[in-house]
Amino acid sequence: MFLRTFAGSFGVTVVALVAAFFYGGPSALVLAAILGVLEVSLSFDNAVVNATVLRTLSEFWRKIFLTVGVLIAVFGMRLIFPILIVSATAGLSPWRVVDLAMQAGDPDTPGTYGYLLHEAHPAIAAFGGAFLLLLFLDFVFEERDLTWLTWLERPLAKLGKLDQLSVVITLLFITGAAYGFAPDDQVATVLVSGVLGTVTYILVNGLSGFFEAHEEEREEAEEAEGRAAGRATGEIVLKVGKAAFASFLYLEVLDASFSFDGVVGAFAITSDPIIIALGLGIGAMFIRSLTVYLVKKGTLDDYVYLEHGALWAIGALALILLITIRYEVPEVVTGLIGVAFIMAAFLSSIARNRRQGGDEGLSPVREPELDRAAHAR
Repeated sequence: MFLRTFAGSFGVTVVALVAAFFYGGPSALVLAAILGVLEVSLSFDNAVVNATVLRTLSEFWRKIFLTVGVLIAVFGMRLIFPILIVSATAGLSPWRVVDLAMQAGDPDTPGTYGYLLHEAHPAIAAFGGAFLLLLFLDFVFEERDLTWLTWLERPLAKLGKLDQLSVVITLLFITGAAYGFAPDDQVATVLVSGVLGTVTYILVNGLSGFFEAHEEEREEAEEAEGRAAGRATGEIVLKVGKAAFASFLYLEVLDASFSFDGVVGAFAITSDPIIIALGLGIGAMFIRSLTVYLVKKGTLDDYVYLEHGALWAIGALALILLITIRYEVPEVVTGLIGVAFIMAAFLSSIARNRRQGGDEGLSPVREPELDRAAHAR
């Protein structure tokens, strides 16, 4: 299963490294490899969160995620989107920005592509921070049978009964970041970008819910067939059609929010957008393969707190993005925080499995009574 799942990633890696070599020689190959490793090491929490969505999709849409989705991730978010951002914030035509991007230049030198992209970082951070913060808040404000940090998640779930509280808090954070961190000439830009990030999350999330509502009858029918066939009633019904398409869009926007900071940070290694696209493209492909691998292995069912750890890591990333509007935060710090949450959740999952008799396949969806009993102890 491992080789089948990651075969495409290894193939893309070879092609990307060969392309980097012919484009810029051995140094370009090394830089692309470094960027690929960096992207993978800093994005494991992205894979876990993606897996929570992807496991609800049919096999067809999983293949779309690994093919069309990768093209969007590599060429759309790692190459074209930064050019559009620079064009919008610097008031230059996209063709002029492309011309600047293909010119060698120090990212610290005004007028270069790297410098202009760095100048656009406040807007990028506000958009991505708002989107990810809403994702995190919607998770912690939702009541659920299974909790990880029970002492904190249970009170937050009670607060979540206030309608649209996550939106209110996100907008307050965006306002605070705009007036507390943004340069005086970018306060309005940060506010608008944060609002757009909020609106994007609401639209994509709402679109998914709208299509899911129209498929309830189909799901109920399939669940009835599953009960008749002796299948567990809690088994996930895979999405198809419009509901699956909406979830695919959600995954792509989520990936974009994760990638913003990485694209800007990559200029600390190289200012060449082609090498950046090749290197980050390698990482994006491996993260997608890892997402599919987690789904096929049923890892989220075996280690039930992984999703919680990933969402808490996302909450931390969202706040870090807002902080980077003014202050530099090394990517290694961001990555270590994410790894710490994931590892803590993984170890907690192992401890829970042992308490319940070593059954690592036990899922909170299938056995909610045992989960409540475990928390009661």
